[in-house]
Amino acid sequence: MSLNTVTDIIGEVLVRNNRSTTDSFITDTMLKAWYIDAHIWGSSYHKWPFTEGRISTTFTTGSGENSDEWNFEGYKADSFRIVQVGGKRLEKLNFEDYQIMREESPEADDRVFSDFGRTVFINPNADVSGTLVAYGQYTPYIDITDETGTTVFSGYDEEGNEALVEKMTGYLKRREHLPQEAELHDQRAIAKLEEVWKRIQDEQYA
Repeated sequence: MSLNTVTDIIGEVLVRNNRSTTDSFITDTMLKAWYIDAHIWGSSYHKWPFTEGRISTTFTTGSGENSDEWNFEGYKADSFRIVQVGGKRLEKLNFEDYQIMREESPEADDRVFSDFGRTVFINPNADVSGTLVAYGQYTPYIDITDETGTTVFSGYDEEGNEALVEKMTGYLKRREHLPQEAELHDQRAIAKLEEVWKRIQDEQYA
């Protein structure tokens, strides 16, 4: 059976565990919640190349408190790896070093940036202007009402969807008070994602 859509994945969880939403032990609401949790877990397990995003806006310098902050909703915390302004690439500092630079050398014009959570910090004194382009890991939007909706793995590597089935089965086993079986399915889910990650790394190396 192909595992591609929300319906495919939820249906497979029921079939493999010989369960039905008509027995009142499992509800549609419960399954959808498990799907959302499993999808968030799976999409965040590694920095998948298919969740890399690019966002751009006009860069303007300011003054005063928070003048160096840029907030990008929908992106994962601490995931920004490249920032350019006007085609010029900025060097990334860890957040502590960035704070030290801003405190000890407030007039410094170094072309640097940092990130903390979902906020990107760009030195407002940097000699740059134009379009700000940031690359990071976005959080995939989940519309659980769309039964034909797909996952981040659909179209890339369906083995990732197998991992979601295993993870959801782990949630089910915990509801059945079978913690050892739940742990086994959790480990299977992790193993499947590691297989996907290894294939990605092998392709990138090649």
